[in-house]
Amino acid sequence: MQDLKILCVQSDLAWEDPEKNRELFSIRILNHFEGHGLIILPETFTTGFPVDPSGLAEGPDGVTIKWMADIARQTGAVITGSLLLEGKGKYTNSLIWMRSDGTYERYDKRHVFSMGGEHEKITPGTKQLTVELNGWKIRTMVCYDLRFPVWCKNKLDGDGRYEYDLAVFIANWPNVRSYPWEQLLIARAMENLSYVIGVNRVGHDGPGNYYSGDSMFVDPKGKIISEAEEGKERAMTETLSYHELVEFREKFNVGLDWDEFEMSLES
Repeated sequence: MQDLKILCVQSDLAWEDPEKNRELFSIRILNHFEGHGLIILPETFTTGFPVDPSGLAEGPDGVTIKWMADIARQTGAVITGSLLLEGKGKYTNSLIWMRSDGTYERYDKRHVFSMGGEHEKITPGTKQLTVELNGWKIRTMVCYDLRFPVWCKNKLDGDGRYEYDLAVFIANWPNVRSYPWEQLLIARAMENLSYVIGVNRVGHDGPGNYYSGDSMFVDPKGKIISEAEEGKERAMTETLSYHELVEFREKFNVGLDWDEFEMSLES
């Protein structure tokens, strides 16, 4: 299995200005792209969070998804990030997993942030998303999902294979809660014997919340491989080793002793 080279873009976001954000991310991606297999952007990367989706949400064939398809085609990489979508009378905070051939998968954020009023406008998702890239199995999640270990839980199948090898969390996670952000990313890596990546924004949003970023790569042992400088825009590049992941799982296979459980979801 080949290693996976990943580009994460920790960036400020122009408040409620999708066109400007797309332009800025185009520049940042193309200026830093060097053969990466995966490009990761923050949560609601076209608008910031939280916003009223009624004037900003796009359709499944909207301009941002077309933009993502164009970036994926130009780079040959998968690009992922979330945006506000509208369909069938509902709004969702949806992560898009866009491939270079224009096909994509979609994950609707499961845990909407009620303390920030997100639940009043955004319909929560009901399905997890695990995708494959160059042989890697990758679980995608959005921001507040990080606080819910049952939703994030890795599993072993009947042949002893792990359900995922890498968990990706994209976020608009404010600085006032930066300590749990770091600790929970580390915990999710250790408890699931998986690499974990957290990609957060920086800067101030419309309501005045400050975001320090603290984007990071964490290995399955819980060690931070690299972390973006606080409050700074940064394009982060790391190459994750599949061999090191397998080797650690073979030496310390906690998954053999995991509890079995079933998860029940309300629509």
